[in-house]
Amino acid sequence: MSDRVKGKVALVTGAGSVGPGWGNGKATSALYAREGARVFLVDYNLEAAQETKAVIDGEGGDCAAHRADVSDSGSVEAMVAACVERYGRIDILHNNVGIIEVGGPVEISEENWDRLMAVNVKGMFLTCKYALPQMEAQGGGAIVNISSIAGIRYTGYPSVSYNASKGAVIQLTQNIAVQYAAKGIRANCVLPGLMNTPFITQGLQEAYSDEGVEEMIRQRDALCPTGKMGDAWDVAYAALFLASDEAKYINGVNLLVDGGLTCRF
Repeated sequence: MSDRVKGKVALVTGAGSVGPGWGNGKATSALYAREGARVFLVDYNLEAAQETKAVIDGEGGDCAAHRADVSDSGSVEAMVAACVERYGRIDILHNNVGIIEVGGPVEISEENWDRLMAVNVKGMFLTCKYALPQMEAQGGGAIVNISSIAGIRYTGYPSVSYNASKGAVIQLTQNIAVQYAAKGIRANCVLPGLMNTPFITQGLQEAYSDEGVEEMIRQRDALCPTGKMGDAWDVAYAALFLASDEAKYINGVNLLVDGGLTCRF
């Protein structure tokens, strides 16, 4: 299939990658562009967003890179305004920003808890707060929020702030889905399972510090029913479906992208 989001404008937060390779936001941004969307690429690290822009530019797509801190209201308001100024509308709001910390309530600091919640939950609240009026004014839109199976399950190591934040994202999304359904706006979650992305290999090294990255990957592969973790493109294609008109009657769902892992829990 092709042109699944042709003519649409997609605003993607977390559009860069935290390291070499394909992160979820980078892959999704590229896929939206390949399927006909104009993509407004947002990242706290402008250089990372520009790397994604270079990929899309090289493939003949239409995109723009923008720096924003999704935990800051003024920054998010300016981000939405900049997207509308450039492209005239926002058809797809794709929220991919997230950080992780390993540890339980005793181990993590109050300061780190607050920072993680500000980025993972408040960030999505703010992007929706400022994008929803534009979607309502134009007569519709689709929101895709990246949560995690950590929002509904314990995933093998303590990460209380991350898990709590991803559970909050699910309820944030479902509340918006119901409130705005009659206005032509849909909101859905993608819940990735164990994925092999730069975010994971960098963010979870602490949990596997004695074994190293290669052993961490081996252990996580072994946990998956398929024998191998998923990758950023698995998340990207799920998001593309939810953002497209093919999913016009799908609203408020949690789409598991985990190779069947949660069936074991």
